[in-house]
Amino acid sequence: MPASDISDVDLNLLKIFEALFEEGGASRAAIRLDMTQPAVSAALKRLRELYADRLFTPTGRGLAPTSRARELKPLISEALDKCRQSLAIAAPDATHFHGRAVAIGLSDDFELALGQPIMRHLARHAPGLRVIFRQTYSQIVSDSLANQEIDLAIAAGGFSARGLSHQALGQGDYACLLDAATCPPEDGNGDAALTLDAFVARGHILVSSGGVVGIVDEALAAHGLKRNVIASTTHFAALPHLLAGTDAVATIPRHAARAIAALTGLRMVACPLALPGYPIELGWRASTMRDAAIVRVRDAIAACAPALLAP
Repeated sequence: MPASDISDVDLNLLKIFEALFEEGGASRAAIRLDMTQPAVSAALKRLRELYADRLFTPTGRGLAPTSRARELKPLISEALDKCRQSLAIAAPDATHFHGRAVAIGLSDDFELALGQPIMRHLARHAPGLRVIFRQTYSQIVSDSLANQEIDLAIAAGGFSARGLSHQALGQGDYACLLDAATCPPEDGNGDAALTLDAFVARGHILVSSGGVVGIVDEALAAHGLKRNVIASTTHFAALPHLLAGTDAVATIPRHAARAIAALTGLRMVACPLALPGYPIELGWRASTMRDAAIVRVRDAIAACAPALLAP
C-alpha cells in the first residue's frame, strides 16, 4: 500500500529512483550508487509498493519508465535538488563534487564546439564533477528544464517560460565546410573565397532535424536561385565522412564548422550568402542556483563560450 506519512518512508529510495530512471537499468544504477545490484533490485521492489505501480518495466536493453514514473521524475528530482541546496547553505564554500553529475542540454553543434573545453575547465576547477550532455533544442528546451531532464541548457533561445533564467553567450552565424582538396584558390590574405556561383554549383549536404528545406534555401530563393541538396543528415558529426573526397559543401553554424575543421581534413570558408544571425543563450531553472555543482558548471560554460562562439 502507498505510504501516507513521510516518517514511514526511507528517503534513500528517492535517490535510487532517480538513478534507475536516468541510467535505465538496475546494474547501471548500482554502479552509479556504489551499491550491489540485489540491493537496487530490493529497493525497486519497495518503490513499487510505495507508489503502487511497476514504475519500470524490463526491455531488451534494461528498464523503461512507466507513465507513472515519468510523472514522478520531476517531483522526485526537485525534492533531491532541494536537499542538495540545503547542504550548499550549510557549506557554501564546499568544493567536493565527487559522484555528482550535472546534465547539460544542447544540440550536437554546440557539443562539438564546447564539450571538450567545458570538460577541461571542470577538471581544473571542479575535479570529480561529471557532466552529461543530452540533446535538446530551442523548441523543447523549456519543457526539458521544467521536467528536470536537464539542469542547464545551451540553445538559440527558448528560455522565456516562468521559473527559468538565462544569459546571452554570443551571436551565432554561419560558415561553409568542404574538403580542403576542393577549396577555391586563396586570395592575397590566404583566405579561400567561395563565390556565390561556385557555391550554388556544388552539391550541398543539409543538416536538419526534419524537412528538406533550410535557411540557405530561403536566402537563395530571395535571389531567385536554388541549390542541389544531394543528401541530408541529422548529425553534424557525420559531415567529415559525407564531405571527404567530394566537392560537396555544407553550410552550418560557424562554431561547429570551426570545431570540425580543426579535427579533420575539412576546410572552413566564408559563406558567400548573407544569412541572418541568431542568439546563443544559456538557461537554467532559477530554483537550482543554490546547488553549488550546477552553479560551477554554469560558470564553466560562461567562461568557455564567448571565445569559442565568436565570429
